[in-house]
Amino acid sequence: MEPWPPAADDALLAELRAALRDSGPVPEEFLAAALAAFSWRTVDAELALAELTFDSVCDPEPAGPTRSAGSARTLTFRTGVVVVEIELTPTGIVGQLSPARGGRVAARTAVGPYEEVPVDAVGYFSMGMPPAGPVQFCARTAGYAVATAWVTLR
Repeated sequence: MEPWPPAADDALLAELRAALRDSGPVPEEFLAAALAAFSWRTVDAELALAELTFDSVCDPEPAGPTRSAGSARTLTFRTGVVVVEIELTPTGIVGQLSPARGGRVAARTAVGPYEEVPVDAVGYFSMGMPPAGPVQFCARTAGYAVATAWVTLR
């Protein structure tokens, strides 16, 4: 058995030629993964970034009325006229997207999506308890697509 890589350039080129000749077809799962990765190349450019404008952990007074009493954490994200309000309750997340135009809200972590839910006619949505670590919410409606800044909820 010869050491790898071959010491002589001609031997290396011969090895590479043989490997390319015998490679066979590309497996379908490799093609599907490559196409999926390629389609994500412009996702950030398609989404407006909503910045965190209120966090009840940091701000002493709430920006407006909350949906529940107690010590629930509330956050408000804004970009232009689009507002995403999130409230972390003991059982999960409730939120409102405005302007309300139906659509869906997805939440993802650094390792990928964890939940996607529909938005009702008045903009409300609810999700289960988020995992530990940073989370980003992405909302898509017929009129706009927006992603929130990453935030750690728990």
